[in-house]
Amino acid sequence: MAAALTTAFVRPIANAIPANRAGIRFSRAFIATSLWLASPPLKGSRVEPGVHGEWVRGPGADSADSVVLYIHGSGYALCSARTHRGLTTRVSAGTGLPVFACEYRLAPRHRFPSAADDVRAAYDRLLDQGYRRILVAGDSAGGHLAVDLATQLISERKDPPAAMALFSPLFDVTFSLAAQRERMRRDPMISAAAAAKLVGLYTVDADLASARLRFAFDDVKGFPPTIIQAGGLEMLAADAIELARALRRAGADCELDVVPGQMHVFQALTRFIPEAAPAMERACRFLTGHLPAALRKAS
Repeated sequence: MAAALTTAFVRPIANAIPANRAGIRFSRAFIATSLWLASPPLKGSRVEPGVHGEWVRGPGADSADSVVLYIHGSGYALCSARTHRGLTTRVSAGTGLPVFACEYRLAPRHRFPSAADDVRAAYDRLLDQGYRRILVAGDSAGGHLAVDLATQLISERKDPPAAMALFSPLFDVTFSLAAQRERMRRDPMISAAAAAKLVGLYTVDADLASARLRFAFDDVKGFPPTIIQAGGLEMLAADAIELARALRRAGADCELDVVPGQMHVFQALTRFIPEAAPAMERACRFLTGHLPAALRKAS
């Protein structure tokens, strides 16, 4: 039902919005309202301002030295920590940990690698604040930023996140994989061409073969344990599958869930999709499963 309604009402709007400043302003307001209606923040959660982001604590969240860094998605150009409170409050409640939802500079005003640099700065600040174990979660373009963060840390011989959860991650910024999948099944939310134009506002003038945009993992050893979830109806299911294959070839512990009948970041649509809560619970169990037993949320 949710996918059919999205195809009927959201996809035509998403494909018609021009990839310019006026279109971006409209898209930001449209998505913010849609997410607030579909996935309101969990009751009993607390949100406090932070440096270039916000602290989110779901019911029961408490930790002295562990934290989740959440990286929001939406094409490097849309959304914010605020729009994703439906997700971040549930990640916090599910892990029993505080979540720092980072803000990063958005396209079209800011281009590659500004967003990636801001995510790295957020990670470093958490280390400076004394957090010894950092878990990372992200959706869509936030998933791509999470992978960039981990590979950069590994290349610098620094400790990567303890584990990562990626919801419908973007892997191929050229959208070739997405376009191939779309020829088999139309994405309920947006076309590959429209999504590529949006992401292109961030990657314009960048070398798309850059190691920070096109991940090869040839020399990456010690990638953090990662769970990847995607909807079977979305075009980025192809990205999720290929990312999981690449990580496994590199020797990483990677679990992949492609949930039949679901769409992009379905975990955010808790009011309308029964599968959203179980998927989130599984992702949170995976994350906390890579913490020392004494720090895990009591189940």
